[in-house]
Amino acid sequence: MTSRRPARARVPVLRVGGRGPARDEVAVEEPLEVRLGARSLLVTMRTPGRDLDLVRGLLFTEGLVEAPDGVAAVAHCADVPREARGNVVTVSLRRGARLRPEGALRVGLVSSACGVCGKATLAEVARQAPPVEPGPVVTRAVLSALPAALHLGQDVFRRTGGLHAAALFDVRGRRLALAEDVGRHNAVDKVIGEALRFGRVPLRAALLVVSGRAGFEIVQKARRAGIPIVCAVSAPSSLAVKLAKDGRQTLVGFLREGRFNVYCGAERIVRSEGK
Repeated sequence: MTSRRPARARVPVLRVGGRGPARDEVAVEEPLEVRLGARSLLVTMRTPGRDLDLVRGLLFTEGLVEAPDGVAAVAHCADVPREARGNVVTVSLRRGARLRPEGALRVGLVSSACGVCGKATLAEVARQAPPVEPGPVVTRAVLSALPAALHLGQDVFRRTGGLHAAALFDVRGRRLALAEDVGRHNAVDKVIGEALRFGRVPLRAALLVVSGRAGFEIVQKARRAGIPIVCAVSAPSSLAVKLAKDGRQTLVGFLREGRFNVYCGAERIVRSEGK
């Protein structure tokens, strides 16, 4: 069964200083329940679409499932009330895979604004996600072109103005995956989940680009997936910078209009090919 729930909805609106009453398109935010067998594992708020990739990515990047191939299957549940159809997903694990005990402590309601919160220490993140490997390098010109490439794929955002986006690119600026969601961390989980589905993790030669800011959870998810370069069109947080430095990642912020700041890992950014 696949989800058919819409990513946007039309709602009444009063346009002050405009044409008066009208209808506007807004991004949909709904709960997604994740079950492991008959057990309810967690509920996260998200924009419908790419739900199965979201769940694969979420379970992996948050360390609930350790191995990249730990999830055997993900599917929408059909045996739920009609109003919940498309909002409940069931997961099965591969033989020998299990949920991490510390992951079980974070089971509960997850906000679309903050991700799965409650990380105890940076040391715990380091244990689950070792530093990334050296390389690759990317040119300044490629980096400068990424925000426009990201925007081109934001179809629902153009209609609603209410979604974040995340995309994976290679070092030549070719888009590998893109997803939209009300939560930027959900969008990251969706593109990493797609990579997991095709056996592409760790993503040693990929760049992650996110709309908005780069918080701790974005860098953590990228590090878990082995992504060496993380770029945001807005600011990073202090904890994101520290985590990126500790993980030997390159962290770029304020990537817009041909300019950007490099907070760590500048050795991966070169002026031009071969330099």
